[in-house]
Amino acid sequence: MLNEDKGPRIVVEPPGPKAVKLIEADKKYIMQSFNRWYPLVVERGSGSYVYDVDGNKYLDFNAGIAVMSLGHANKLTIKAITEQAQKLMHYSFTDFLYEPATKLAEKLCEIAPQGPECKVFFANSGAEANEAMIKAARWTTKRQYVLAFTGSFHGRTLGSLSLTASKPVQRRYFGPLLPGVEHVPFPYCYRCPFKLEPKSCDFYCIDYIQEQTLRYTPAEETALFMAEAIQGEGGYIPAPEGYFQKLKKLLDKHGILLGVDEVQSGMGRTGKWFAIEHFNVKPDYVSMAKALGGGLPLGALIGREELMELDPGSHASTFGGNPVACAAGLSVFEEIESSNLLQDVTKKGEYVMKRLREIQDKHPIIGDVRGKGLMIGAELVKNPNTKEPAKEELQKIIVGAWKSGLVVIGAGESTIRICPPLTITQDELDMGLEILEKQIRNI
Repeated sequence: MLNEDKGPRIVVEPPGPKAVKLIEADKKYIMQSFNRWYPLVVERGSGSYVYDVDGNKYLDFNAGIAVMSLGHANKLTIKAITEQAQKLMHYSFTDFLYEPATKLAEKLCEIAPQGPECKVFFANSGAEANEAMIKAARWTTKRQYVLAFTGSFHGRTLGSLSLTASKPVQRRYFGPLLPGVEHVPFPYCYRCPFKLEPKSCDFYCIDYIQEQTLRYTPAEETALFMAEAIQGEGGYIPAPEGYFQKLKKLLDKHGILLGVDEVQSGMGRTGKWFAIEHFNVKPDYVSMAKALGGGLPLGALIGREELMELDPGSHASTFGGNPVACAAGLSVFEEIESSNLLQDVTKKGEYVMKRLREIQDKHPIIGDVRGKGLMIGAELVKNPNTKEPAKEELQKIIVGAWKSGLVVIGAGESTIRICPPLTITQDELDMGLEILEKQIRNI
């Protein structure tokens, strides 16, 4: 049973009276283009918990969508932010230099999956980092075409949106988008678009790229393939083992650069600094954001040195590399390294996957359990044979969990998205999984 002192606590059925007033103000003054799963009005956070304005305490399986990797109100990050803000809050890294950005860039190059001979461009978000990747790849190769996966999410700015393909609403009425972008099927083995079996298909989806996509989109004019090693908004779907090795060989054959979007999966979320490290491939570019800034807006593009030699004035950002955000980013590195957090994330992830599969054995509404580290998805289906997405059931489970003291949201069409703070304890994981299983039983 849940320990009420340590676990979540609901004192007023949400949304409570204070929340209702703020929800009304939000509807009046804020553009309602967001996809909010339920009307949670957060007041503060501490560790693995957030509190709403009416005093309810919630266990956090969301971490601000994989941002608060060290938990809420981390003392080291608060100290770094405070000290840097007292010295310098902003002075436009595009025109001048300062230490926090340079030190953070050095750290990123040290851990880069490409190897240390890299350079960094700082932005304010993952979308901006991906925009920089597109521009850098086109500038360097003097080629125009860019490839991306179906189901991908790379941002909502016009260029990054052109590569995003996870939900129709994200693209509807925003065209025409960036020309020269082509999408190819992601290796979503649970729902193979070619109706093949992973044990025998020999990655036909890569052969399709060679035989079909690059037949009509000239390989010699293709600059970049932007990919997620684990799709985020598309449903927390890892690529199968061996896939990226074969894809990289194809891209190298044609001189096409591989850029990996690690916005949601990077900074230790999967038990390694970058998800692509699980696949033994060295990309040409890596984009980052979310957890990088410790809760402050910060994005980064890391590229091999020779791929980052754009002309002065060709690309810049007023706020990219903000000194306070970079100081926060350095604190995230310090905390992860000093506490051996990557090893802990791997163990916690294995435990959550084991528990979810035990729940799956009892409840066939869970069609697939997948993930790496603490980036885990449990896909819900109406029938395990037809695999029809259980969209309505997902919404009921998510809302029921919230009303029971657990913050968790969905991904893809019908997947429960589990991305808690990396510092979450096993007891807290058990509490959250118990709440989830109860909601699943209620369906």
